[in-house]
Amino acid sequence: MEKYHIEKNSVQETLMIPLLGRKLCTEAFPELYKDDAAVKLCEMVDYDFSELEKKANNTFYKFGALEAAMRNLDIQWETKDYLKTHPEAAVVNMGCGLDSTGRAVDNGSIKIYNVDFTDIIEARTGMLPDGEREESIATDLNELSWLDKVDGSGGAVFFAAGVFHYLTKDQVKALTLAIGEKFPGARLIFDTVGAVGHNLMMKKVLKNFGITDVRGYFHVDEVEKELGDWSDKIEISSRGYMLGYYDLRSPGVTGFHRFLAKAGDGLMKMRIVKMDFAK
Repeated sequence: MEKYHIEKNSVQETLMIPLLGRKLCTEAFPELYKDDAAVKLCEMVDYDFSELEKKANNTFYKFGALEAAMRNLDIQWETKDYLKTHPEAAVVNMGCGLDSTGRAVDNGSIKIYNVDFTDIIEARTGMLPDGEREESIATDLNELSWLDKVDGSGGAVFFAAGVFHYLTKDQVKALTLAIGEKFPGARLIFDTVGAVGHNLMMKKVLKNFGITDVRGYFHVDEVEKELGDWSDKIEISSRGYMLGYYDLRSPGVTGFHRFLAKAGDGLMKMRIVKMDFAK
């Protein structure tokens, strides 16, 4: 099998860390999380994972992978909940990378849209060609005209995993209101952290991307209070994303992992936010 080459220090290389994280979670916590697509993709790429794999048994590195897995499971939970009443909805993965959540929740009748920058979509379609009822959209999320390509006639559920941290609060608000205006009755799901989480985690990550002034980047301490005035047509709720949906009492998850999870949901205010737009 010919492998897809990933250049060092390229945008495509940034896809490898979360991809390997999902593979490691599948192997370390098989009763909790399963992502066969990530395992297969790791085998398809020509990339040296050895440096990352050296960290695989490190408690904090493993927790980071677990964190990404729980966020993914939570988003799947909220998406499937929406699909119970909108079985032919559009499922829109914003900032998709190599994530295959759309396929994971596929009931056989949804329409799947994967949205990301052009070079990311090129890498994605090289490894994960669009399937039936699936479309990749190459764009900047802030160029709101991409919403015109989404068929929301059967409803629409939009989600962003680990994406809004890289947008300003004004950009997130503009995108949110545009979705609500164009897709009444839709649902938006995303993750966020509070000020402590932003300072401890995201400042370093953003600076690695050359972003030095991080003051305006999106983070929320009190979700319902801080975002509730965006529109009177949005119903907002949130849960901790480490322990808000699952108790993490699964083989391989240690007591220390659960302690870190509690700190993440509490001190760092790691949340899954759900916004339901009025019809």
